[in-house]
Amino acid sequence: QVQLVESGGGLVQAGGSLRLSCAASGRTFSSYAMGWFRQAPGKEREFVAALNQSGGSTIYPESVKGRFTISRDNAKNTVYLQMNTLKPEDTAVYYCAASRVATMTWTAYNYWGQGTQVTVLS
Repeated sequence: QVQLVESGGGLVQAGGSLRLSCAASGRTFSSYAMGWFRQAPGKEREFVAALNQSGGSTIYPESVKGRFTISRDNAKNTVYLQMNTLKPEDTAVYYCAASRVATMTWTAYNYWGQGTQVTVLS
């Protein structure tokens, strides 16, 4: 069982940056691949980034590649999402999730946080 708690969301002007954090409970954090997803009102859940257990392999969709960076600190049981050059279309609730494999497919993730709101003002 893994419990995930996101933080770091907020309001930011277009072009600005935010760093989201996701703190995990339990001693098995390092055995999970981690992902970030987002969902805007009226839209489907969208993959944002994924990272394998060691942190050595990452996946990004084209929409955020070069702007977002996922990382993890297994000693702190925390995964991060650094978001730079934010755009209004990045506005959404952001969720972190844990899976046995790093993947873009949200159904592969077994554990989810409650989400944190990111709003990018134009």
